[in-house]
Amino acid sequence: MADSTKTELEQLNQELTPLKEERNNLNDEAKKWAEKRDALHEKANALRKDAFSIKEKRDALNAQVKELKGLRDQVKSKGKEKSEKISELQDKIQKMNENRPEGNLRRVEKEIQAIDWKIQTNSLPMKEEQELVNQVRELETQLVVQKKVKKVQDKVYELRSKQRSFGTEAKTIHDKLADLAEQSQNYHAKMVGMLDKAREIQAEANEAHQKFVECRQQAQKAHGQFVEVLGKIKEIERELKASAEKKQAERQTELKKEIEEKALEKLKRGEKLMWEEFQILAEKGLL
Repeated sequence: MADSTKTELEQLNQELTPLKEERNNLNDEAKKWAEKRDALHEKANALRKDAFSIKEKRDALNAQVKELKGLRDQVKSKGKEKSEKISELQDKIQKMNENRPEGNLRRVEKEIQAIDWKIQTNSLPMKEEQELVNQVRELETQLVVQKKVKKVQDKVYELRSKQRSFGTEAKTIHDKLADLAEQSQNYHAKMVGMLDKAREIQAEANEAHQKFVECRQQAQKAHGQFVEVLGKIKEIERELKASAEKKQAERQTELKKEIEEKALEKLKRGEKLMWEEFQILAEKGLL
């Protein structure tokens, strides 16, 4: 029985070492997977943070683009208003020209001045003077019409100048808007690229975590087997110890019995007892 128990104990001790090594190796492997997972998580989080920062820049540009579009539309609307006004005034000028006598404004003014000077500086017959006065009146009528046309034309020129300035402003806004829109698209593409890369890294981190879980589960299984074998070894060792203690106690009892018998024989012969023999007989109440 003792030999078989000893053999079993040896076998269990042989099983214990590889289980311990397997458990420790799996824990080491799990630690490496955890470190890789955490590093990947950190990298993915850094990419997401950078992507968010770029998103803020993109959104700021988009807000500027939206604002510039509104401003451009306002400028275009003003330009359209000027264009409509110009068209309206051109129609007015066309109608005025239909009834306007032929002649240049400056020439008419000079003619009026010349006739006035002639009337004022010359002694003319009544009939000739009246004819000249009538010419002045007719010319002044032409002058009034021409001045009205000139006034409307000047307004058209003014409106055209403003229209051109609105066109220039609209183009400037459009160019700036196009530049900002391009920057926004570049930021968006960069952000999308970062988020895609972050997702790839996150997937890799998830795989590392799965490996970590698998290694931990295997390590726990090996540890459970280790604990089970260790428990069996301790149980056998307790049994062996108890058996040895029992044998030791039995041997002590036998020794005491032998000493007791020898001591009694010495008493019969009147021989002197040793201290141990004396104690044993005294415990038995044989003295």
